Amino acid sequence: MTYDLVIVGGGPAGLTAGIYAARAKIQALIVERALAGGKLASVDLIENYPGFPEPISGAELSSRMEEQVRRLGVPIKNADVAEVKVLPDGFVLRTRDEEITAKTVIWATGSGPSPLGVPGEDRLRGRGVSYCAICDGFFFRDQEVAVVGGGDSAVQEALYLTRFVKKVYLIHRRDTFRATPILLEQLEANPKIEKIVNTVVKEIKGEEGVTGLELEEVTTGRQSFLPVSGVFIYVGVKPASHLVQDLVDLDRHGYIITDEKMATRTPGLFAAGDVRQKPLRQIVTAVADGAIAAMSAERYLRERKG
Repeated sequence: MTYDLVIVGGGPAGLTAGIYAARAKIQALIVERALAGGKLASVDLIENYPGFPEPISGAELSSRMEEQVRRLGVPIKNADVAEVKVLPDGFVLRTRDEEITAKTVIWATGSGPSPLGVPGEDRLRGRGVSYCAICDGFFFRDQEVAVVGGGDSAVQEALYLTRFVKKVYLIHRRDTFRATPILLEQLEANPKIEKIVNTVVKEIKGEEGVTGLELEEVTTGRQSFLPVSGVFIYVGVKPASHLVQDLVDLDRHGYIITDEKMATRTPGLFAAGDVRQKPLRQIVTAVADGAIAAMSAERYLRERKG
C-alpha cells in the first residue's frame, strides 16, 4: 500500500506529527529504528515542558506520547530506513525487510552524539565508553567515572551519575561551562563532582574495559593520567540527515534547512525536530515542528488532489 504520509523518526517531533496527521484523517505511518520517544526516552528529569508542574521523566513523557499516537490509530513500525528515493508521485523508503511507499515524508530523525575522535574510543565503546548515563550509569555503582563536555547535557548527566558512582570528574576544554545557571548551581553544590577545566582527553586507555584517560592541559600542554572505570561523552551532536542529503539543503553542520512550513527543497519532503536548522533544540520546539510539518503535509496532499 501507499501511505499518505510516512514519518521517519519516533521522537517528540515524529510522534506529534503522527497525532496531527491522525486528527487530519491522513493515513500515516511512523518508522522508528529504536524505541518510541527517541532521545527523550533516555532523559532523566524534564522540568521545563509545559503542563507538568513537577518534573517528569523522559521515559514517562515519551510513553504518554506513544500511547496517544497508538490510541489515534497511527501504527509505529520498528525499522531502520536505509535509503530514500523520489518517485514521480511520491517516495519509496527502503528498510532491510521491505520497501515503503508514501505520497509525503516527514524526516524527523533527530541527532546523535558526536564522538571525541580519540584513540580507544571506538574499541572500548560499550565497555566503559558511553554516550548515555541514563542507560549505563547503574553499571558503575561505587566507581569513579568521567564526563566529558561543558554544556547542559554534560552537567545534567554528571549530576545524574552521582546517584550511583563514588565520584565524577567533569572534564571541559574551556575554563567556563556553557550550561544554564540553574544547572551550574546544582553542579557547584554537589560534592561528588570534581571539575577539570582547560583540559582535553587525548586517549582512552584500557584493554577489556576502560582503565583511565590520558589528559592534556590546553594552556600548558602538561599531560597526566586519570584512572576511571568509565567515560561518558557529551561534546555535541550531529544531525541524522545523511540519507536525504541529496534531496535537501544542509547548513555547514549538516542540519536540514526548511522554510517556516517545515518544507525542504524537494516537494512533499518535510523536516521536523532536532534534525532541522533552528536556534533552539528542545522538546517543546520539536513538538511544534511536528505539528507544523503534519499540517503542511496535509495541505500539500489536498492541493495535489486539486
